[in-house]
Amino acid sequence: MAWRHFGLPGYQDRSRHGLAFLQAAHFQPQGGYARQIDWDGQRATVQDGTNHCYGPAFVLLAHAHALMAGVSEARAGLDAAFDLMEQRFWEPANGLYADEATPGWQLSPYRGQNANMHACEANLAAFEATRDARHLQRALTLAESVTGRLAALADGLVWEHYRVQPDGSWAVDWDYNRGDRTNIFRPWGFQTGHLTEWAKLLMQLERALPEAERPAWIVPRARHFFDTAMAHGWDAVHGGLVYGFDPDGAVCDADKYFWVQAESFAAAALLAVRTGDGAYWQWYERIWAYAAAFRRPYARRRYRILAPDNRKLTDEKSPAGKTDYHTMGACYDVLRAIAPVVPQ
Repeated sequence: MAWRHFGLPGYQDRSRHGLAFLQAAHFQPQGGYARQIDWDGQRATVQDGTNHCYGPAFVLLAHAHALMAGVSEARAGLDAAFDLMEQRFWEPANGLYADEATPGWQLSPYRGQNANMHACEANLAAFEATRDARHLQRALTLAESVTGRLAALADGLVWEHYRVQPDGSWAVDWDYNRGDRTNIFRPWGFQTGHLTEWAKLLMQLERALPEAERPAWIVPRARHFFDTAMAHGWDAVHGGLVYGFDPDGAVCDADKYFWVQAESFAAAALLAVRTGDGAYWQWYERIWAYAAAFRRPYARRRYRILAPDNRKLTDEKSPAGKTDYHTMGACYDVLRAIAPVVPQ
Protein backbone atom coordinates (compact mmCIF):
# COMPACT_ATOMS: atom_id res chain seq x y z
CA MET A 1 0.00 0.00 0.00
CA ALA A 2 2.88 2.36 0.72
CA TRP A 3 4.26 1.73 -2.77
CA ARG A 4 0.88 2.34 -4.37
CA HIS A 5 0.38 5.61 -2.49
CA PHE A 6 3.90 7.03 -2.45
CA GLY A 7 6.00 5.08 -4.95
CA LEU A 8 9.19 5.55 -2.95
CA PRO A 9 12.24 3.45 -3.82
CA GLY A 10 12.70 0.31 -1.75
CA TYR A 11 9.09 -0.50 -0.98
CA GLN A 12 8.78 -3.14 -3.70
CA ASP A 13 12.05 -4.74 -2.55
CA ARG A 14 10.71 -4.90 1.01
CA SER A 15 7.61 -6.65 -0.27
CA ARG A 16 9.77 -9.18 -2.08
CA HIS A 17 11.83 -9.68 1.07
CA GLY A 18 8.69 -10.41 3.09
CA LEU A 19 7.39 -12.95 0.60
CA ALA A 20 10.78 -14.65 0.40
CA PHE A 21 10.88 -14.96 4.20
CA LEU A 22 7.45 -16.60 4.24
CA GLN A 23 8.70 -19.25 1.83
CA ALA A 24 12.14 -19.72 3.36
CA ALA A 25 11.19 -19.70 7.04
CA HIS A 26 7.50 -20.52 7.48
CA PHE A 27 6.66 -22.81 4.57
CA GLN A 28 6.82 -26.49 5.51
CA PRO A 29 7.64 -29.59 3.42
CA GLN A 30 4.12 -30.98 3.94
CA GLY A 31 2.64 -27.90 2.34
CA GLY A 32 1.54 -25.68 5.24
CA TYR A 33 2.99 -22.69 7.04
CA ALA A 34 4.35 -23.05 10.56
CA ARG A 35 2.37 -20.96 13.00
CA GLN A 36 5.43 -19.92 14.99
CA ILE A 37 9.17 -20.23 14.41
CA ASP A 38 12.48 -19.22 15.90
CA TRP A 39 14.82 -17.56 13.39
CA ASP A 40 18.57 -17.40 13.98
CA GLY A 41 19.23 -15.25 10.95
CA GLN A 42 19.88 -18.18 8.66
CA ARG A 43 17.38 -20.92 9.35
CA ALA A 44 14.09 -21.50 11.10
CA THR A 45 13.27 -23.82 13.96
CA VAL A 46 9.57 -24.63 14.15
CA GLN A 47 8.06 -23.84 17.53
CA ASP A 48 4.46 -24.55 16.58
CA GLY A 49 3.75 -26.48 13.40
CA THR A 50 -0.03 -26.44 13.72
CA ASN A 51 -1.70 -25.55 10.45
CA HIS A 52 -4.16 -22.71 10.93
CA CYS A 53 -6.27 -21.49 8.02
CA TYR A 54 -5.67 -18.03 9.47
CA GLY A 55 -2.03 -18.39 8.32
CA PRO A 56 -2.45 -19.05 4.57
CA ALA A 57 -5.27 -16.49 4.53
CA PHE A 58 -2.68 -13.85 5.40
CA VAL A 59 -0.19 -15.40 2.99
CA LEU A 60 -2.85 -14.96 0.29
CA LEU A 61 -3.40 -11.37 1.41
CA ALA A 62 0.33 -10.63 1.34
CA HIS A 63 0.79 -11.95 -2.18
CA ALA A 64 -2.28 -10.09 -3.42
CA HIS A 65 -0.99 -6.76 -2.15
CA ALA A 66 2.50 -7.44 -3.45
CA LEU A 67 1.01 -8.19 -6.86
CA MET A 68 -0.93 -4.92 -6.78
CA ALA A 69 2.34 -3.17 -5.93
CA GLY A 70 3.93 -4.39 -9.13
CA VAL A 71 5.66 -7.51 -7.80
CA SER A 72 4.58 -9.68 -10.70
CA GLU A 73 6.17 -12.88 -9.38
CA ALA A 74 3.73 -12.80 -6.44
CA ARG A 75 1.01 -14.29 -8.66
CA ALA A 76 2.40 -17.81 -8.28
CA GLY A 77 2.41 -17.54 -4.48
CA LEU A 78 -1.11 -16.11 -4.52
CA ASP A 79 -2.43 -19.08 -6.48
CA ALA A 80 -0.53 -21.56 -4.31
CA ALA A 81 -1.92 -20.11 -1.07
CA PHE A 82 -5.48 -20.17 -2.40
CA ASP A 83 -5.08 -23.76 -3.65
CA LEU A 84 -3.72 -24.83 -0.25
CA MET A 85 -6.74 -23.35 1.54
CA GLU A 86 -9.12 -25.00 -0.92
CA GLN A 87 -7.46 -28.40 -0.67
CA ARG A 88 -6.92 -28.57 3.08
CA PHE A 89 -9.59 -26.41 4.73
CA TRP A 90 -12.54 -25.73 2.40
CA GLU A 91 -15.87 -27.34 3.35
CA PRO A 92 -18.21 -26.93 0.37
CA ALA A 93 -21.32 -28.09 2.22
CA ASN A 94 -20.84 -25.34 4.81
CA GLY A 95 -19.48 -22.64 2.53
CA LEU A 96 -16.73 -22.13 5.11
CA TYR A 97 -13.12 -22.99 5.85
CA ALA A 98 -12.19 -25.32 8.71
CA ASP A 99 -9.89 -23.73 11.26
CA GLU A 100 -6.88 -25.85 12.16
CA ALA A 101 -5.09 -29.11 11.47
CA THR A 102 -2.12 -30.96 12.85
CA PRO A 103 1.21 -30.83 10.98
CA GLY A 104 0.02 -34.05 9.30
CA TRP A 105 -3.28 -32.40 8.25
CA GLN A 106 -5.67 -34.03 10.70
CA LEU A 107 -8.47 -31.50 11.12
CA SER A 108 -9.50 -30.38 14.60
CA PRO A 109 -13.22 -30.42 15.55
CA TYR A 110 -12.92 -26.74 16.44
CA ARG A 111 -14.39 -24.29 13.96
CA GLY A 112 -14.11 -20.51 14.10
CA GLN A 113 -15.30 -17.46 12.26
CA ASN A 114 -12.03 -15.51 12.52
CA ALA A 115 -10.12 -17.42 9.85
CA ASN A 116 -13.12 -17.10 7.54
CA MET A 117 -13.33 -13.35 8.11
CA HIS A 118 -9.68 -12.95 7.11
CA ALA A 119 -10.13 -15.34 4.21
CA CYS A 120 -12.93 -13.07 2.98
CA GLU A 121 -10.60 -10.09 3.25
CA ALA A 122 -7.79 -11.95 1.47
CA ASN A 123 -10.03 -13.08 -1.37
CA LEU A 124 -11.27 -9.53 -1.88
CA ALA A 125 -7.65 -8.43 -2.23
CA ALA A 126 -6.88 -11.39 -4.51
CA PHE A 127 -9.80 -10.41 -6.75
CA GLU A 128 -8.58 -6.83 -6.89
CA ALA A 129 -5.10 -8.04 -7.81
CA THR A 130 -6.08 -10.65 -10.41
CA ARG A 131 -9.68 -9.89 -11.47
CA ASP A 132 -10.24 -13.65 -11.16
CA ALA A 133 -13.96 -14.03 -10.39
CA ARG A 134 -13.43 -17.11 -8.22
CA HIS A 135 -11.96 -14.92 -5.50
CA LEU A 136 -14.90 -12.52 -5.50
CA GLN A 137 -17.33 -15.43 -5.40
CA ARG A 138 -15.42 -17.00 -2.51
CA ALA A 139 -15.52 -13.71 -0.57
CA LEU A 140 -19.27 -13.42 -1.14
CA THR A 141 -19.88 -17.02 -0.08
CA LEU A 142 -17.90 -16.51 3.12
CA ALA A 143 -19.76 -13.29 3.93
CA GLU A 144 -23.12 -14.98 3.35
CA SER A 145 -22.13 -17.97 5.48
CA VAL A 146 -20.70 -16.07 8.46
CA THR A 147 -22.79 -12.90 8.63
CA GLY A 148 -25.99 -14.61 7.51
CA ARG A 149 -26.35 -18.30 8.25
CA LEU A 150 -24.02 -18.50 11.27
CA ALA A 151 -25.19 -15.17 12.66
CA ALA A 152 -28.76 -16.46 12.56
CA LEU A 153 -27.68 -19.06 15.14
CA ALA A 154 -26.42 -16.31 17.48
CA ASP A 155 -29.12 -13.65 17.71
CA GLY A 156 -28.13 -12.03 14.42
CA LEU A 157 -24.52 -11.32 15.41
CA VAL A 158 -21.20 -13.02 14.69
CA TRP A 159 -20.17 -15.45 17.42
CA GLU A 160 -16.56 -16.57 17.39
CA HIS A 161 -16.56 -20.28 18.19
CA TYR A 162 -18.23 -23.39 16.79
CA ARG A 163 -17.83 -27.16 16.85
CA VAL A 164 -18.32 -29.58 14.00
CA GLN A 165 -21.31 -31.91 14.29
CA PRO A 166 -21.40 -35.60 13.28
CA ASP A 167 -23.14 -34.60 10.03
CA GLY A 168 -20.40 -32.06 9.29
CA SER A 169 -22.46 -28.96 10.07
CA TRP A 170 -21.38 -26.28 12.53
CA ALA A 171 -22.98 -25.65 15.93
CA VAL A 172 -22.40 -22.61 18.13
CA ASP A 173 -20.09 -23.36 21.06
CA TRP A 174 -21.28 -20.89 23.68
CA ASP A 175 -18.81 -22.09 26.30
CA TYR A 176 -15.50 -22.24 24.39
CA ASN A 177 -12.91 -20.29 26.44
CA ARG A 178 -15.61 -18.93 28.73
CA GLY A 179 -13.83 -17.33 31.67
CA ASP A 180 -10.42 -17.47 29.98
CA ARG A 181 -9.15 -14.01 28.99
CA THR A 182 -5.62 -15.18 28.19
CA ASN A 183 -6.33 -16.45 24.67
CA ILE A 184 -6.25 -13.28 22.60
CA PHE A 185 -6.81 -15.19 19.34
CA ARG A 186 -9.91 -17.04 20.57
CA PRO A 187 -11.64 -14.88 23.16
CA TRP A 188 -15.08 -15.60 24.52
CA GLY A 189 -18.02 -13.30 23.82
CA PHE A 190 -19.12 -11.12 20.96
CA GLN A 191 -16.07 -9.19 19.81
CA THR A 192 -16.67 -5.47 19.32
CA GLY A 193 -13.81 -5.22 16.84
CA HIS A 194 -14.87 -8.21 14.78
CA LEU A 195 -18.38 -6.87 14.37
CA THR A 196 -17.00 -3.58 13.07
CA GLU A 197 -14.38 -5.39 10.98
CA TRP A 198 -17.15 -7.38 9.31
CA ALA A 199 -19.06 -4.13 8.73
CA LYS A 200 -15.99 -2.77 6.95
CA LEU A 201 -15.54 -5.93 4.87
CA LEU A 202 -19.19 -5.93 3.85
CA MET A 203 -18.79 -2.39 2.54
CA GLN A 204 -15.67 -3.42 0.62
CA LEU A 205 -17.43 -6.49 -0.75
CA GLU A 206 -20.37 -4.45 -2.00
CA ARG A 207 -18.00 -2.04 -3.73
CA ALA A 208 -16.23 -4.93 -5.48
CA LEU A 209 -19.42 -6.57 -6.77
CA PRO A 210 -20.99 -5.46 -10.04
CA GLU A 211 -23.76 -3.00 -9.24
CA ALA A 212 -26.48 -5.29 -10.58
CA GLU A 213 -25.27 -8.16 -8.38
CA ARG A 214 -25.08 -6.38 -5.03
CA PRO A 215 -27.29 -8.17 -2.48
CA ALA A 216 -29.79 -5.97 -0.69
CA TRP A 217 -28.79 -7.39 2.70
CA ILE A 218 -25.22 -6.08 2.71
CA VAL A 219 -25.73 -2.48 3.86
CA PRO A 220 -28.42 -3.20 6.51
CA ARG A 221 -26.31 -6.02 7.94
CA ALA A 222 -23.18 -3.86 8.08
CA ARG A 223 -25.13 -1.11 9.82
CA HIS A 224 -26.61 -3.59 12.29
CA PHE A 225 -23.18 -4.96 13.21
CA PHE A 226 -21.64 -1.52 13.64
CA ASP A 227 -24.58 0.02 15.50
CA THR A 228 -24.78 -2.95 17.87
CA ALA A 229 -21.03 -2.81 18.50
CA MET A 230 -21.28 0.86 19.43
CA ALA A 231 -24.36 0.32 21.60
CA HIS A 232 -22.70 -2.38 23.71
CA GLY A 233 -19.01 -1.66 23.18
CA TRP A 234 -18.54 2.07 23.67
CA ASP A 235 -17.46 3.06 27.20
CA ALA A 236 -19.56 6.13 27.95
CA VAL A 237 -17.59 6.84 31.14
CA HIS A 238 -13.94 6.46 30.09
CA GLY A 239 -14.25 6.49 26.32
CA GLY A 240 -13.03 3.91 23.85
CA LEU A 241 -14.39 0.58 22.70
CA VAL A 242 -14.23 -2.47 24.95
CA TYR A 243 -12.99 -5.84 23.79
CA GLY A 244 -16.16 -7.91 24.18
CA PHE A 245 -19.68 -8.29 25.48
CA ASP A 246 -21.75 -11.33 26.41
CA PRO A 247 -24.92 -12.71 24.80
CA ASP A 248 -27.01 -10.48 27.09
CA GLY A 249 -25.15 -7.36 25.94
CA ALA A 250 -23.19 -6.88 29.18
CA VAL A 251 -19.48 -6.14 28.90
CA CYS A 252 -17.40 -9.26 29.53
CA ASP A 253 -13.97 -7.77 28.78
CA ALA A 254 -13.67 -4.03 29.34
CA ASP A 255 -10.02 -3.67 28.32
CA LYS A 256 -9.29 -1.38 25.38
CA TYR A 257 -7.31 -2.99 22.54
CA PHE A 258 -5.68 -0.81 19.90
CA TRP A 259 -6.87 -2.87 16.95
CA VAL A 260 -10.53 -2.60 17.98
CA GLN A 261 -10.37 1.18 17.76
CA ALA A 262 -8.61 1.01 14.36
CA GLU A 263 -11.07 -1.36 12.70
CA SER A 264 -13.98 0.60 14.11
CA PHE A 265 -12.99 4.03 12.80
CA ALA A 266 -12.39 2.46 9.39
CA ALA A 267 -15.83 0.86 9.43
CA ALA A 268 -17.39 4.16 10.49
CA ALA A 269 -15.79 5.98 7.57
CA LEU A 270 -16.85 3.40 5.00
CA LEU A 271 -20.41 3.39 6.32
CA ALA A 272 -20.49 7.19 6.30
CA VAL A 273 -19.34 7.33 2.68
CA ARG A 274 -21.77 4.61 1.59
CA THR A 275 -24.90 5.70 3.46
CA GLY A 276 -24.46 9.46 3.76
CA ASP A 277 -25.48 9.16 7.41
CA GLY A 278 -23.57 11.80 9.36
CA ALA A 279 -23.83 9.76 12.55
CA TYR A 280 -21.07 7.52 11.22
CA TRP A 281 -18.73 10.49 10.74
CA GLN A 282 -19.48 11.43 14.35
CA TRP A 283 -18.41 7.96 15.44
CA TYR A 284 -15.32 8.24 13.24
CA GLU A 285 -14.28 11.48 14.96
CA ARG A 286 -15.13 10.15 18.42
CA ILE A 287 -13.03 7.01 18.01
CA TRP A 288 -10.12 8.92 16.44
CA ALA A 289 -10.14 11.42 19.30
CA TYR A 290 -9.97 8.60 21.82
CA ALA A 291 -7.14 6.83 19.99
CA ALA A 292 -5.13 10.04 19.67
CA ALA A 293 -5.53 10.83 23.35
CA PHE A 294 -4.03 7.52 24.47
CA ARG A 295 -1.22 6.90 22.02
CA ARG A 296 2.33 6.30 23.23
CA PRO A 297 4.16 9.60 23.81
CA TYR A 298 6.81 10.39 21.18
CA ALA A 299 6.36 7.02 19.48
CA ARG A 300 3.08 8.13 17.84
CA ARG A 301 1.74 4.63 18.30
CA ARG A 302 -1.15 3.23 20.22
CA TYR A 303 -0.53 1.16 23.31
CA ARG A 304 -1.47 -2.45 22.62
CA ILE A 305 -3.91 -2.63 25.49
CA LEU A 306 -5.29 -0.28 28.13
CA ALA A 307 -7.27 -1.01 31.28
CA PRO A 308 -10.98 -0.09 31.39
CA ASP A 309 -10.08 3.29 32.90
CA ASN A 310 -7.41 3.77 30.19
CA ARG A 311 -4.38 3.10 32.39
CA LYS A 312 -1.59 1.49 30.39
CA LEU A 313 -1.04 -2.14 31.30
CA THR A 314 2.24 -2.66 29.42
CA ASP A 315 4.62 -0.70 27.23
CA GLU A 316 4.25 -3.22 24.40
CA LYS A 317 3.09 -2.15 21.01
CA SER A 318 1.99 -5.66 20.05
CA PRO A 319 3.47 -9.08 20.84
CA ALA A 320 1.13 -10.98 18.56
CA GLY A 321 2.01 -10.08 15.02
CA LYS A 322 -0.74 -7.49 14.64
CA THR A 323 1.66 -4.50 14.71
CA ASP A 324 0.76 -2.17 11.84
CA TYR A 325 -1.68 -4.45 10.04
CA HIS A 326 -4.73 -3.02 11.78
CA THR A 327 -3.60 0.55 12.37
CA MET A 328 -2.01 1.39 9.03
CA GLY A 329 -4.42 -0.86 7.21
CA ALA A 330 -7.37 1.04 8.68
CA CYS A 331 -5.89 4.35 7.58
CA TYR A 332 -5.43 3.04 4.03
CA ASP A 333 -9.00 1.71 4.08
CA VAL A 334 -10.27 5.19 4.93
CA LEU A 335 -8.12 6.81 2.26
CA ARG A 336 -9.40 4.39 -0.34
CA ALA A 337 -12.98 5.11 0.67
CA ILE A 338 -12.68 8.85 0.33
CA ALA A 339 -10.29 9.05 -2.65
CA PRO A 340 -9.05 6.55 -5.23
CA VAL A 341 -5.55 5.16 -5.04
CA VAL A 342 -3.33 6.94 -7.56
CA PRO A 343 -1.26 4.28 -9.38
CA GLN A 344 2.48 4.94 -9.40
